[in-house]
Amino acid sequence: MARKIGSDGERTRGAASSVAQALFARKGYEGVSMREIADGVGMQASALYNYWPTKQDLLRDLMERHMRELLDAWTASNPPDDPLARLQAFVRFHIRHHMRRIDSTFISYMELRSLDRQNFAQIEALRNRYERDLAATLDRGIEAGRLGQGDPRIAARAIIALLNGIMTWYRADGPVGPAALEEEYWSMVARMTGADQTEETPCSTPA
Repeated sequence: MARKIGSDGERTRGAASSVAQALFARKGYEGVSMREIADGVGMQASALYNYWPTKQDLLRDLMERHMRELLDAWTASNPPDDPLARLQAFVRFHIRHHMRRIDSTFISYMELRSLDRQNFAQIEALRNRYERDLAATLDRGIEAGRLGQGDPRIAARAIIALLNGIMTWYRADGPVGPAALEEEYWSMVARMTGADQTEETPCSTPA
């Protein structure tokens, strides 16, 4: 059983998590050792095992935290009930939330392959909760005749994949600002889903 850690231990854990996240994002999970992470924090590699028994546990911890923060933030954004307004809110929320978390987003989606079966199932369950919310929104939009026909589950995954692609190329100092990016990607998602925009769907969902 891992020992309990106080405030100093929590700060060390947080620092090690930050170092690990940056290294995993830059070099990939397989290219990083626990010793390298420990060196980045200025501690002995053996001390890391007080927090995570294995590097696999550290990866799962990072990915679980990312997904739980995402789910909590989406709920806290209080998205509208109207399916088209909610779809637009989802697109804008997803972009804003992930643009501030480039490294954790990259790890969350690119390192799924590095999880063992049990950890994969745990993270996949959290991802499915997020996808199901979007799929349900699409389903209601189709039933209401405000979105084109199609499989909501497949469309939800396609939309999330499209939005996540932003994190592979977006740079804060680039020529496209966040507001323009939101508009462009909402336009793409609207076309993908056959959104009926004859009614206005104002959306100002906070990140």
